[in-house]
Amino acid sequence: MSRHLSLLALSEVSSTCLSNIRLIATDMDGTLTRRGKFTPALLQALEDLAAADIKVLIVTGRSAGWVSGLSAIMPVAGAMAENGGLYFPPGNQKPVVLTPIPDLAQHRQHLATTFENLQTKFPQIQESADNRFRITDWTFDVAGLRQDELQTLDNLCQQMGWGFTYSNVQCHIKPQGQDKAVGLLQVLREYLPQYSSEQIVTVGDSPNDESLFERRYFPVSVGVANVLEYVNQLKYHPAYITTAAEGEGFCELSSYILKSLHISS
Repeated sequence: MSRHLSLLALSEVSSTCLSNIRLIATDMDGTLTRRGKFTPALLQALEDLAAADIKVLIVTGRSAGWVSGLSAIMPVAGAMAENGGLYFPPGNQKPVVLTPIPDLAQHRQHLATTFENLQTKFPQIQESADNRFRITDWTFDVAGLRQDELQTLDNLCQQMGWGFTYSNVQCHIKPQGQDKAVGLLQVLREYLPQYSSEQIVTVGDSPNDESLFERRYFPVSVGVANVLEYVNQLKYHPAYITTAAEGEGFCELSSYILKSLHISS
C-alpha cells in the first residue's frame, strides 16, 4: 500500500493549475465509460467542456474502425486509436497512421502468427471481436487472465519482437515503441502545437495508460479511482487521483476544471 502514498487527491490540485488547462487527453474504456457505457452525465460534461473551449482528445486502445465512427459523432477534438497507432482529426478527415507500416498485409500476417504462437501456450485466449477492424495491433480478451499470466504473455511477445500491453478490456500485441504517450506527443507536435505541457491534462485508468502518467512529458495527469486496481503494476503513477471511479471520475475532473475557470475569471 505504500506505493499509493504518491497519489494526491484531485481536490489537492490548485485551482490555478487547473485554470491553465485547455486540452484533456483521455482514455475511454473505464475512464469515460461507466460499466462499459457512456452516461448522460458524461455527455453533458463533454458539452460543458466544449462550451468553455476546453478541447477533449480521446486516446484509446480501441480499434481504428470503432474509433472512426465514434469520434465523428462525439463533441471531441479528435481521437487516437490502437494505443497511439492512428490519429483521427476532428471532422471526417482521413486518419493519420502514426506507426509506419510499409506492408499492411505482411504486418497483419506477422501479428496473426504471433497470436497463434501465444495460443500454443495459452489455448484459452480468444481474438477480440473488434480485431478484424484493426490496423497496427492485434487484440485478445483480457478476461480470466491472472497477473502472472499477463507477465508471461508480455515476456513472450518481447521475445518475438513485439510489444505488449493490456487494459481492463483487452490485451494488445503491438509494434515495439508504440504507446499512447509516443502517439500523443507526435499529434501534439504536428497538429496541436499551440498547447504547452502545462495546458494539458492526461487521464486514464489502466496499464495501457501508464505512459500518459510520465511526468517529464505530462506534468498534470489524473487517474480515475479505479486505477488503484493496477497501481502496483505501474511504473508511472498519475499525479492526482479522483474520488469517483470510471466516467464519474472524469466528470469530477471536468467539474474541477470548469470551477477553476470561474474562480480565475
